[in-house]
Amino acid sequence: MASILLISASPYGADSRGHRLADQAVANLIAADPSMQLKRRDLTVLPEPVLARGYADAVVGGHAHDVPAFTLSEELIAEIEQADRMIIATPMHNFTVPAALKLWIDQVLRIGRSFVPQDGWKVGILADRPTLIVITSGGRITGADARQPDHLTGYLVDVLATIGIRDIRFIYLEGLVHADRAEAIVAAAQDTLAADPVFGSPVPA
Repeated sequence: MASILLISASPYGADSRGHRLADQAVANLIAADPSMQLKRRDLTVLPEPVLARGYADAVVGGHAHDVPAFTLSEELIAEIEQADRMIIATPMHNFTVPAALKLWIDQVLRIGRSFVPQDGWKVGILADRPTLIVITSGGRITGADARQPDHLTGYLVDVLATIGIRDIRFIYLEGLVHADRAEAIVAAAQDTLAADPVFGSPVPA
């Protein structure tokens, strides 16, 4: 049975415009395949802990995957492995990912489990899967009108590639600080989503 993993990193939760767009992508997928199951992981309701000494010792010591220090890491990696589609809805905080999302990343990037070293590189060992990343930002971060640096997009591309995920598409809701333009920004993002061949509106039979 196919499944979706939805990762949400906004402190606004379901009230976030990015979260609502991600929910629309979920609805599109389920409309195309009503048997599809959804797993939600809200990183702000249950934030992941920072990596502790026990985790670091287990990594350096090459411990088995089932040691207690890896319990949460195993759970989060398994959620990715079990998902046929993944959606990440995140705001930009101070030019990059919010702290809650970084804590999740630290748990899922694990040597010997989600990637292996090879000729000096990190090589992902998880299966690729279509992944949608919805980014919200107060300022403009793409195109000629960008007024602030974007250390989020490229970082997430590198993070996901490190574990084996390269089939990635981005949708931006940017410039939301301008309340008078918010409706048009959301509408444009909805159009982009609708046109996506995987996450967009299903084509009527």
